[in-house]
Amino acid sequence: MRSFPIQQTKRRALLVLAAAAALAQIFPAAAAEKLKLAQNQSPISGVSIIADRKGFFATNGLDVEVINFTTGKQCLDTVMGGAADIATTAEAPTTAAAMSGQKIAFLARTEYSFIKTLTATSAGIKTHSDLKGKRIAFTAGTGGEVYTMELLKKAGLGKDDVTLVNLRPQDMVAALASGGIDAYDTWEPHIANGVKALGAKATPLDTKGIYAETFNIVVMQDYLQKKPEAVKGFLKSLVEAEAWIKANPDEAIKVVAEFAKMPVDDLKPIWADYVYQVALDGQVLDVLNAHAGWRLASGNHPPGAVMPDWRTVIFSAPLKSVAPDKVTIPE
Repeated sequence: MRSFPIQQTKRRALLVLAAAAALAQIFPAAAAEKLKLAQNQSPISGVSIIADRKGFFATNGLDVEVINFTTGKQCLDTVMGGAADIATTAEAPTTAAAMSGQKIAFLARTEYSFIKTLTATSAGIKTHSDLKGKRIAFTAGTGGEVYTMELLKKAGLGKDDVTLVNLRPQDMVAALASGGIDAYDTWEPHIANGVKALGAKATPLDTKGIYAETFNIVVMQDYLQKKPEAVKGFLKSLVEAEAWIKANPDEAIKVVAEFAKMPVDDLKPIWADYVYQVALDGQVLDVLNAHAGWRLASGNHPPGAVMPDWRTVIFSAPLKSVAPDKVTIPE
């Protein structure tokens, strides 16, 4: 075997390094695409939380700045106002935006879960009909408002039969503890937080099956047109994060609990309440139609609003390009 002198070997190594450096200057590594995500700081955002915390955004070429909010309405308002690029949001803000003519693009559902009611034990609310005459808190403009109306309907009550109080989810426990309200309607973890804080002074009302809120990904249409590859990379990251959640549930609980600033032992018992699934399916269309129908029937809509043509709001091509099996929505 022929051997090379040490100096010749070093010279060749230096030439290789120099060539690599020259190529790097000619073909520099692509810079990560920067974007701002307006995200609800709650387990309902579990898929995007995992996509960020476990590095799926980064591996798909994205540099994502997360801006935290307590409601999906705030998230979507921030995107429509131009201070963020992508929102995690429920169907209530989505239908409100669509019916007011906002040029939004609905890209995918990432989660759904049932909204719940927590009551003050002293209020004696044991059945739906016991809500009559009570003070009930909800968050206006969110799925909690729709749920509240559906709950009253189920109980055979109207808005005039109760006193409705508009509160932020994080303010509801204190209001229930002080006696300012008799019950509140909202999503987890605010129900579990109330049970933990108030113990025997709070009693959950069995309302499962009345209304499941969806959580979705929405951007403005002009952003989708300008940044189609960033949107595809974002959705690909979510699909990968969903798979990771299902393969690593215990670790996923820890990551999401840390982000949501709640103890793991509080999240673990309600983890199964969150159905994490990136999809565009018939359920998406059913929920949007039902919610928009409720707006029209209740008068809770902008003047002159009509049922939106969802074909102008739902954009399936980006998700279909990265995960065609996730798109089953009727064309």
